[in-house]
Amino acid sequence: MEKLMIAGGYPLKGTVRISGAKNSAVALIPATILAESPVTIEGLPDISDVQILKGLLEEVGGKVHFDQNDMTVDPSSMISMPLPNGKVKMLRASYYLMGAMLGRFKKAVIGLPGGCHLGPRPIDQHIKGFEALGASVTNEQGAIYLRADELRGARIYLDVVSVGATINIMLAAVRAKGRTIIENAAKEPEIIDVATLLSNMGAKIKGAGTDVIRIDGVENLHGCRHTIIPDRIEAGTYIILGAAAGQGVLIDNVIPQHLESLIAKLREMGVNIEINDDQVFVGSQEGRKLKAVDIKTLVYPGFPTDLQQPFTSLLTKSEGTSIVTDTIYGARFKHIDELRRMSADIKVEGRSAVIHGPVQLQGAKVKASDLRAGAALVIAGLMAEGVTEVTGLEHIERGYSHIVEKLNGLGATIWRESLTTEEMDQMKNA
Repeated sequence: MEKLMIAGGYPLKGTVRISGAKNSAVALIPATILAESPVTIEGLPDISDVQILKGLLEEVGGKVHFDQNDMTVDPSSMISMPLPNGKVKMLRASYYLMGAMLGRFKKAVIGLPGGCHLGPRPIDQHIKGFEALGASVTNEQGAIYLRADELRGARIYLDVVSVGATINIMLAAVRAKGRTIIENAAKEPEIIDVATLLSNMGAKIKGAGTDVIRIDGVENLHGCRHTIIPDRIEAGTYIILGAAAGQGVLIDNVIPQHLESLIAKLREMGVNIEINDDQVFVGSQEGRKLKAVDIKTLVYPGFPTDLQQPFTSLLTKSEGTSIVTDTIYGARFKHIDELRRMSADIKVEGRSAVIHGPVQLQGAKVKASDLRAGAALVIAGLMAEGVTEVTGLEHIERGYSHIVEKLNGLGATIWRESLTTEEMDQMKNA
């Protein structure tokens, strides 16, 4: 196991290219199960979640060829093999295998998903959708069993706006008989990306990106080629990083419209930021004072919960008191104690964090408890005086492709080191 070592205080400058969207990739790869001939997805990020899903497709008989960032999946010989344990436990998005396998085989056995520990994130809306389509769903010995004689279209109202449930129901419904209408659907760009892939495969979907999605089921889906959208959360993280420690950072391969809520808040703070067609330039912040702002995470197109933690690190640099409220995941404040180790003046009150600034962060030994907490600590380490040690690197690598290489390319001083035996023992006992 490894940790990240970050020497703070080095100004960042240059261009960084954004990888394909992690939150699209983890749904697009399971979606290939629904086809009956090869599907190629271009531009996938080189992250551990993609490798885990590759392995899961191979476990059920898929032939997978992954060359650089392009994955070709031949699903023709796949079978509905149970996946109760193993790799399924390693990522949250393994639940998309439920919808895909149910859609193709009318049955599936999938272990309860793992991934980041962000408090309760139930899959009740997924189950509600599957049952509405005609499936029986039971929890047996820690695995979800889905069975259906046939799937029939239905009108499904989601009680909570859920990206996962919206996509999972789409996956099952594209090969159901008749029309499915998903009401109160999530609107995230990743949903449009998945709907585009499914449409290229022959599915009939209208309304993706709105709160009502209509799907007319088809008997068969075929192979196609599809290019994934850029990762708006990775892009947002590097934009925040440019504001925190940059002297002119160009973020390339971006869809700026996907980041309007973040860009608006940065401008409110006084960040020097320019928008081009597929690029965002964060100018030098030298000599500029950043204003304190309040943010509240909301479903898209509101401020993304996945950028709340990185943004919190930036707010330690702003003048005044900022309040960050997370309405999506109330438990997403595990990074706060770590930032306090680095001298941040922050306290948690219910679902909000109150940040007083500006504070000069100091290097410290900290632990990434989840993916975006890890990003927050990396940003904090780049801003801090001295050296910061970040353990929990495996969380960060779930969502940030080649983060060390990209940051060093911007002028950071960041490297990996192996954990000592003592550190590994401490992590096991924590």
